[in-house]
Formats: sequence, structure tokens, C-alpha cells
Amino acid sequence: MERKLPLGIQNFEKLRTGGFLYVDKTEYVYQLVHEGVPYFLSRPRRFGKSLIVSTLKAYWEGKKELFSGLAIERLEKENPEAWKQYPVFYFDFTGPNYKADGALERAIAFQLQEWEEGYALTSSDYTIDERFQNLLKKAKEKTGLRSVILVDEYDKPLLDLVDKPQIREHNKDVLKSFFSILKSCDEYIQFIFITGVTKSHKVSIFSDLNQLRDISITRKYAEICGITEKETDDYFAEDVEVFAEEMHMTVQECRAALRKQYDGYHFHPDSAGVYNPFSLIAAMMDRDFGSYWFETGTPSFLMKKLRDTEFDVRKFTDMTLYASEGMLKDYTGDNLDPVPLLYQTGYLTIAGFDRDGREYTLAFPNEEVKYGFVECLIPEYVGDYRAGSGNDIFTLRRYIEKGDLDGIKNVLISLFASITYTVDSDPFEHYFQAVIYLTFTLLGKFALCEMHTYSGRIDCKVETHNYIYLFEFKRDKTATEALQQIDSNDYALPFIANSRKVIKIGVSFDSKARKLVGWEVA
Repeated sequence: MERKLPLGIQNFEKLRTGGFLYVDKTEYVYQLVHEGVPYFLSRPRRFGKSLIVSTLKAYWEGKKELFSGLAIERLEKENPEAWKQYPVFYFDFTGPNYKADGALERAIAFQLQEWEEGYALTSSDYTIDERFQNLLKKAKEKTGLRSVILVDEYDKPLLDLVDKPQIREHNKDVLKSFFSILKSCDEYIQFIFITGVTKSHKVSIFSDLNQLRDISITRKYAEICGITEKETDDYFAEDVEVFAEEMHMTVQECRAALRKQYDGYHFHPDSAGVYNPFSLIAAMMDRDFGSYWFETGTPSFLMKKLRDTEFDVRKFTDMTLYASEGMLKDYTGDNLDPVPLLYQTGYLTIAGFDRDGREYTLAFPNEEVKYGFVECLIPEYVGDYRAGSGNDIFTLRRYIEKGDLDGIKNVLISLFASITYTVDSDPFEHYFQAVIYLTFTLLGKFALCEMHTYSGRIDCKVETHNYIYLFEFKRDKTATEALQQIDSNDYALPFIANSRKVIKIGVSFDSKARKLVGWEVA
């Protein structure tokens, strides 16, 4: 019988009773409940936050049978206080659409009503804040125990409304008022755990609950979500073997391909890398190296923001994208800097750390994110980039593989003629650099692009089975000058003994005409 892999299963009880594979994270649950402080955890979407919250819910409800054979069963063995049944209030903000007026208040009221019925409380004359406070008091009175507060994806009512600022601000006020109860009712609360993608200091969870411990970038909890290399060995060795056999690869080749495609997330500078769990499990089920996580949601507003702020997209891969810890932990919709949100939403990850300056270096975590992100970003600069348009990467790849120089030239001419300018004063430099970078980065799915030589830096090198292309691009200079730079810096020297044909191409662009005007080949 084929193993049941838990793709999309975020309910711990369903996972454990349904015979699904479970990667044991209960050691972290044990640490959380015994430290006993209020927590906040930020992780990208589909990274297992909901499963951690659901696991905490089962623990606090005393469902010991669900934890049979797991780490926490051993850790709690000598604890006489374990497995008590506490009152649990689990606020799940993952489901509703919050774009309608009053949608957030209705979603909260719906969850409160179910609990009120259980405690025989009436609510018609109270606000949702007062109703929550009454529930906490009643739960303590009826059970003799303080309550557990679990909040999953608190910020979804904000992230859903990037394009609706008025409703977004209203929802901030609702959340601020509602969760201010947590501070005033501390005597009735045993444990608080809150998750989200972002951390907004304008929401009362963070401004009022100043004792809330943010574990988003801590070594101790860096691997609480995601799947480590060791966990891949421990839980998925059998799946990798079958995957490798179907792909006609060795196990080592298959593991390397999985690592390159889905691994690479770091939530602390010293932590092990983790795989995106959604993509890894989907790949195991389909036995294919698809773009699973990226296809579940395209960050269109982020793409527009990058273009509008003239963000230097080359920084994504040249290891010059820096951020402070405060930037990574705190994001508001008013912030013009897209970097914190790109990190928190999972499009960037920690790639380095300067301890003296407390400065983080950020980069794409893996190839799924890198190529998916670039593919979504290109249309922001080039109006018509659909497959079959003649501007697309598939057309360019075919010409490069065949050595069709006229075809390559025509694609580049068409690409730059299709650049979308939002206003007449838009600087050509930004678009010029961005389109070159994005086009050849995406081509890197099929060929190696851009390299450093001993004598300098060539703009782009593209290798195929039969050809090595050396590109040099110039703005407001001649194609002859571009070609001369390739020769004067001996960019072709490392390939002098290579059996493949080396093609040197100088390309020039006119910033006033906004088009490709020069093309020389040697």
C-alpha cells in the first residue's frame, strides 16, 4: 500500500487518525508549552504554521492518544501535570474573504458564538471585545483553569487588502481593539501562541503585548516549520528512492535536484536549511520537480511595487541585498521598502550574517522561488511576454540552442520595444538593466548566465551543447565598443581549448530612442 503523504493536511488530529505520515515536531511543542510565555511566529504561507497551531490545540485539550510514539510522549512521561484539558480558544483567520465591509467582525463573531453556546452565555448586548472577555472569565469560573489562546494567520485580514487601504485600516483597528483584551485579561490566560506571515507594530498584539516573544528569527525555533535534510533522510528515504527510479536518476542525483529546487530556507544565520514542506511533499507525490509553492499564489502587488520603486533587481542574486533584524521582523503596508515583506512572505531568505554590524544578507532560497519570481516579474517591465509572443524565453532558448543569431537579435529587439513605461520621465537605465537581468536569469533554467573572469566581469555568458555565447551590453555607446571590451579583457580566453564554438556579441541600446540600435558579432 502506498504511503499517505500529508499534502495540504493542516489538522493534527486528522493527520494522526488518518494514517498520514507525520514529521515529528512535538519536541518544539514541549519547549513552547513549558516555557509558558506568549509567542509570535512568522513564517511564509504553506510552511506548516497551521499544523503547529493545531498540534498545540490537541496538546492543550489533553488528547494524549494522538501523541503516541512521538517525542513529546517521552518528554512528558514524568510530568503529573501533563495532558490536562484546558479551555482552548482557537482563532482561525485563514479561511474567509475579508474584502467586504464588516467581514472581519462577522468572522470573529461567528467563532465567539460557538464558544458562547458551550458556556451558556448570551451576547446580544455586547461588542466582540466584551464577548471575548466574558468568555475568558466564564471559562476560568467553569473549569478552574486558565485559557489557551491560539491565533492562526492573524494578518490575513490585512494582507488580503493591500489594494483596499480603507478596509485594511479598519481591520487594523478591529484587531487592535479585539486583541487588547489579552493584556487586560492576563489572569485568565495560561498560554498564547500567534502566527502570521508579517509582524505589524500597528496592531495591538505587538504594541500592547510587549511581553510577546517573537521566535521568528531564533536559533532554537528556526526549524519548527519546514523539513530539514535530516528529516528528509528519516522520513522520506523510501519516497526518494522511488522518485529517483521513476526519473531514471541515482538517489544522490535525485536528492541533489530536490535540494536545489526546494531547500535553502534559513530562519536564523546558524540554523540548518529547511525545505519548503508543501513543495517537497508535492514533488514526492507527483514525482516531478514542479513549481508547487509558487503556483499557489502570485504576489502581483509585490511585483508592481518593485517596478514602481525602481528596485535594482540584480541585487536578488549578487549577494548585495542587506537588512537589519528590525527590518526582517517588522513590516507595515506604509513601508516603501519591499525587502522586509519579500523576506517574510518567503521570496527571500537569510543567506549570510555580519555579526559586527548585525546585518543580514538576503537571497532567493532555491530555484523554484528564483525562477518563479523572475517569471512573474518580467511582465511588469515587458508588456507582452506570453508564450508564443516572440518575446518569450522559450523562443529565445530555441534560437540560442540552434545558434540562430538573427533570431536572438530579433527577440532582444522585440523585448526592448515592448518595455512598459508608466510615465514619460521613467529612467531608461532602470528598465534597461532590469530586462537584461530578468531575461538572462530566467534563461539560466536552461543555461549558465553571467560570470566573473580573472580580468573583469562579463555581462552574460550562455552555454549550450554546441555554443558558448559571450554578451556585452552597452547603453548609449556603440556595439563595437562592447565587442572591443570582450576582446580587451580576454573574456574568451578561458574557452580557447573548448570544442564548442565561441560567439562574441556586442549589443548597444539608445536611451533616448529606447531601443536596441547596435549588434556586432565576432
